Amino acid sequence: MDGAPPILEVQDLVVEYLTSQGPVRAVDHVDLSVAPGEFVAIVGESGCGKSTLLFAIARLLSPPAEVAHGSIRFAGRDMVGLSERDLRWVRWRDCSIVMQSAMNALNPVLTIGAQLEDAIAAHEAGPVGVRRRRAAEVLRLVSVDPVHLHSYPHQLSGGMRQRAMIAMALVFAPQLVIMDEPTSALDVVAQRSLMTQVRELQRRLGFAVLFVTHDMSLVSRFSDRLAIMYAGQLVELGATREVFENPRHPYTTGLLQAFPALRGPRRRILGIPGSPPDLRSPPSGCRFHPRCSHATDRCVSEPPAWHAPAARDVVLCHLYDPRSTVNGRQIV
Repeated sequence: MDGAPPILEVQDLVVEYLTSQGPVRAVDHVDLSVAPGEFVAIVGESGCGKSTLLFAIARLLSPPAEVAHGSIRFAGRDMVGLSERDLRWVRWRDCSIVMQSAMNALNPVLTIGAQLEDAIAAHEAGPVGVRRRRAAEVLRLVSVDPVHLHSYPHQLSGGMRQRAMIAMALVFAPQLVIMDEPTSALDVVAQRSLMTQVRELQRRLGFAVLFVTHDMSLVSRFSDRLAIMYAGQLVELGATREVFENPRHPYTTGLLQAFPALRGPRRRILGIPGSPPDLRSPPSGCRFHPRCSHATDRCVSEPPAWHAPAARDVVLCHLYDPRSTVNGRQIV
């Protein structure tokens, strides 16, 4: 991954929802890149814009949402400028998406096999027998017996439905797989089993993953880089191990303190005080300042800039500006 040009580049992306009271900015000037074969996770509280960002990248936004500014380049293509006809050839073949709830994403009146064959037929002409063989192959790839090609979604367990969705996403060996909380409806054993399978397939097939979740234990084990999102903005981005061992942004610290550790000494689990802001009227300055114990007058009045306190970690916070001090002490 190091040195390879990104397969995905998101630059200065703004996504707004048009309402009768004016536009609501759900994604606010986000920059993000994903290298070939990389696993990038995005974490944040509900309503912070994670799923909206993924849907913008996959060009699956529907009114009243729209990309208001910025660019999304995937494998050298400008995704924002592609027509619907051109997008049909990019989706599933080069870039696929696994939805949060397979029960809602899969067609309840078609068998798993029929849905896989439809996806194949939409992109490649060929005999029915060839489509059926490929459908069986991708089910085996995700450890589902091909006998379930004849099953309807309601006849499968939650974990098997998610595996069927992943099989559909991998049917053309895409370069990027986008996953929107694919494990949220599963128990912890099924979650770990599914993600171990995804990681193994990623190593074997070489696709990149952009993964949204609330589960910090999953990202700590499976992701290469971690992006922390708050109130429509990325606030920290870095190597997953570095972010867990040395969180920079106060919001990242709060998320980790609210997550129970499975190893080490017992510690009190702490929550983050307050609630995420209303994006119709976000706070001035740093959007996290009403909930931040380190907030200064500057945080209230001036939006922070990006700083790089570590080689592979960047943070959107005044605390890492060399001019900043807290209680008379310089932070960096």
